[in-house]
Amino acid sequence: MDNRDAMGSWLSGPRAAAEEMGVDFGYRGERLGLPQEGPGSLAPLGRRFGALIVDWALCMLIAYGLIARGDQQAAGNWALAIFFVLSLLTVGTVGGTPGKALFRLRVIDERGGRLGLGRVLLRSVLLCIAVPALIWDRDSRGLHDRLARAVQIRV
Repeated sequence: MDNRDAMGSWLSGPRAAAEEMGVDFGYRGERLGLPQEGPGSLAPLGRRFGALIVDWALCMLIAYGLIARGDQQAAGNWALAIFFVLSLLTVGTVGGTPGKALFRLRVIDERGGRLGLGRVLLRSVLLCIAVPALIWDRDSRGLHDRLARAVQIRV
């Protein structure tokens, strides 16, 4: 084996190396029974990050303007509490936050239904901890979604 091939696979990551050896991972969401593209397909990372930024900005605006009265440190703490409540209430009732609605995303059960309150609570707590949301599987689902058996899809 040429050392350059080994270096290239190391730099590309384990998935690229496995694909070069002939492993077929399929498309993101295939294992969950989701379509490859269009409505009902797995939400792309860009839209998910965009929705998160919109939701966090909304929570910061509420915290800074209405609760913390200009104290930036207190605003950040209150924003996290507001984000938790926002996530709990909106994902549990309509399947998504205002940011998700803006980016045309929805959070559903792995089987296609609505998440129950216990799973929404678990997902919201893990999302606020942040670390589980940074650990992804091969379908680009965060650990918070995997543990809550949830999927973010396009609407």
